[in-house]
Amino acid sequence: MADIIYTLCGGTYINITNKCPCRCTFCIRSQGNAVGDAENLWFYGNEPSLDEIKKAVDAYGFEKIDSVCFCGYGEPTERLDVLIATANYLRTINPSIKIRINTNGLSDLINGRSTAKEIGEAFDIVSVSLNDPDSDSYDAVTRNIYPTKAFPALLEFTKECAKYCPEVHMSVVDVIGEENIEKSRKLAESLGAKFICRSFDEGR
Repeated sequence: MADIIYTLCGGTYINITNKCPCRCTFCIRSQGNAVGDAENLWFYGNEPSLDEIKKAVDAYGFEKIDSVCFCGYGEPTERLDVLIATANYLRTINPSIKIRINTNGLSDLINGRSTAKEIGEAFDIVSVSLNDPDSDSYDAVTRNIYPTKAFPALLEFTKECAKYCPEVHMSVVDVIGEENIEKSRKLAESLGAKFICRSFDEGR
């Protein structure tokens, strides 16, 4: 089985799924041999059960870890119940741990209902990938399965998360140009989120 818990640049991450409703043009999954490049994060066959995730958490020693992020090569909210249950389990082991989720913000569409409250209350930081400041551009770069619906949904999700989560981020990659970066900044701040512009090279 692929790694459920992994480290990168000193950070600790939890990988629970490879499912994602997007095929972003900049994602490693769209760059050449995606599975080969991410072999240790790719689940062949069944994805890990909650019990298997808990066993991995127990073995890792989270009592001494300050922070953790749910992030793999899939969208964590594709397994919402497992996601929330794992976050809650981490709290029982280390009540002071800071828990973050990196998400595409499409959880409401994925799960067919409003999910911001339960996600916002379970995490210390919700980081949403904005990618572009308008719906058409967003659909073009993410190639998501919810065209025209995805962008409004992620904006609503982010706005709602800001009501329940102590810290909400929205991020773009710096390849979209200065004008769109600035538009994205204003949009994020209008929703109550902190804006982050990431370098394309960080994700390679």
